Amino acid sequence: MKEFDLKKRTKSFTISILNLVDNLPMKSSTRIIANQLGKSGSSVGANYRASLRARSDNEYLSKMNIVLEETDESHFWLEVLQELNVVDQKVLNELLNEANELTAIFVTTLKNTKSRINNK
Repeated sequence: MKEFDLKKRTKSFTISILNLVDNLPMKSSTRIIANQLGKSGSSVGANYRASLRARSDNEYLSKMNIVLEETDESHFWLEVLQELNVVDQKVLNELLNEANELTAIFVTTLKNTKSRINNK
């Protein structure tokens, strides 16, 4: 996948997460989730962009690991919302699918980068 496409895709994921958070019902439990999901979901796109400005392979790996962690955390909170059944399941399924796909992309990227570094 091209760098520009992934920049767009991670930004779109961030926007979708923030839209979901804005539409959660106002309950104590969903406020907690909204805060956590808003932070992790918005961090995916921001940290991916930061990874593209890395000054070394090691810095890139470090930043991409953060991206992976934030994507996984977002996935966790989406699963919690799914089990609480407080929002449209179709919207959640789309976001869960996107989180899964992004996770797979980031894992592959990390593996390929580590392999390239080790083969230098």
